[in-house]
Amino acid sequence: MKFPKKPKRHYHLIRSVDLKNLKNVYWNLHTPELYERILANKEGMVSHIGPMVVSTGKFTGRSPNDKFIVKDEETEGKINWGKVNVSYDPVKFDAMFEKIKAYLQNREVYALDAYAGTDAKYRMPVRIITELAWHNLFARNMFVLPAAHDELDGFEPAFNVIDVARFKGDPDVDSLNSETFILVNFKKRIVLIGGTEYGGEIKKSIFSVLNYYLPQQNVLPMHCSANIGKEGDTALFFGLSGTGKTTLSADPDRALIGDDEHGWSEDGVFNFEGGCYAKVIRLSKEAEPAIYKTTRMFGTILENVVVDPDSRFINLDDDTLTENTRASYPITHLDNIVIEGKGGHPNNIIFLTADAFGVLPPISKLTPSQAMYQFLLGYTAKVAGTERGVTEPQATFSTCFGAPFMPLHPSRYAELLGQKINEHNATCWLVNTGWTGGPYGEGQRISIKYTRALLNAALQGTLKDVEFEKDPYFGLSVPKSCAGVPAEVLMPKNTWKDKDAYDQKARNLAGLFIENFKKYEDKTSDEIKNAGPVV
Repeated sequence: MKFPKKPKRHYHLIRSVDLKNLKNVYWNLHTPELYERILANKEGMVSHIGPMVVSTGKFTGRSPNDKFIVKDEETEGKINWGKVNVSYDPVKFDAMFEKIKAYLQNREVYALDAYAGTDAKYRMPVRIITELAWHNLFARNMFVLPAAHDELDGFEPAFNVIDVARFKGDPDVDSLNSETFILVNFKKRIVLIGGTEYGGEIKKSIFSVLNYYLPQQNVLPMHCSANIGKEGDTALFFGLSGTGKTTLSADPDRALIGDDEHGWSEDGVFNFEGGCYAKVIRLSKEAEPAIYKTTRMFGTILENVVVDPDSRFINLDDDTLTENTRASYPITHLDNIVIEGKGGHPNNIIFLTADAFGVLPPISKLTPSQAMYQFLLGYTAKVAGTERGVTEPQATFSTCFGAPFMPLHPSRYAELLGQKINEHNATCWLVNTGWTGGPYGEGQRISIKYTRALLNAALQGTLKDVEFEKDPYFGLSVPKSCAGVPAEVLMPKNTWKDKDAYDQKARNLAGLFIENFKKYEDKTSDEIKNAGPVV
């Protein structure tokens, strides 16, 4: 059997970023080749059924306080500068880049040419250059691979990511907050990542890049999952960690477009990625069979999952290393997918929240203005045990359900969302997967069976025919009935024994909504401002 030849490459330099005197460049290795390099480098071990198990060391999650954007003539008037988008001196960037070039001399690196985006009209060619072989496999899983080797001939990246995981920055010399850094330079079209082995920084850096460029093409970049029903209807699921975004979008009756990042263009929805990056702590075969199956497949990377060094059996219930255990795998590891990674304009948009105060309805219908209000807030709640020091429920607000990755002012994304909702008549819903009958510690988590029944009714259109009533505090339209769900569950106050306590909690949360929305008021219309709580 003859295999197609790979394009010829220079194996001591990478022209697009002027990396020279490299010991070797491993260009566009296939998964088995990367497995061999990972094992040769002692970067990970193969578990008993085939996934590669790796440890990310002391950093088991993203480092949001270590991300910077170079401030120059390209970005100065465009970026929404502040605590999230922190400016960085271009001279300091150049100095850091020179240090990295020197560090990489006479070292082996791994280069992958791929795309961010499944739509050929909007996709971005990217080159991912990594110090670690497993980081290159991660990128191979997460980005969209060229359909043929011919595409690699003369491949010109629009953006380069250089990940030197074991190179540490000097906070004093390099003007950093720690030894870790994620430096984005839009003028030079380069991202530098160092001082962390957490794989998620690679994909999230390019997500931030797309969030900068795509709105300029009237494309809305979204931190959401997406799927398609049997009738061809597309649905979007926005939600922060712990709200059920991955679980609810992985519906056996609906084909998955993607689980995390999408664009909404004039032609419809398209996935940014070629893979999935799912949390797997305490994952069960019964609750999430599709994702569970991927943790038993060759090509999957398991980050910080505990594995027995002798038997090589994995333990998905063990949180010794972190609660944030992850699986990275190509989307083709799943059976029920949209292989081209694209769908039509959304019929339904679902905003997911896990309200630990127990006062938001399990489902409510939103007007376009209410949708933009909820989109800007991006509300959910942390509960005790999720983070050190959290002893009672805490409200969390993440702009556009992805604040760390939004370089432009939030109003730009909200405007695009509102424009597209109105243009394509999408129906918007707020779904609470959190608590009912009382707050966290007193009430109970809303039954996943009820959530699925409500969600299915919304997606299938049967909720359109029922009577709605207004929530007294948040002004939301709540259905009075839904097949398979007790009527008293639909309006939260009915599930509380102490009605006065409910009123107090509802007023408190409504007040937090109002207070947190103040930062957007100068850039939003009166209609959106008035779409919040009525308290």
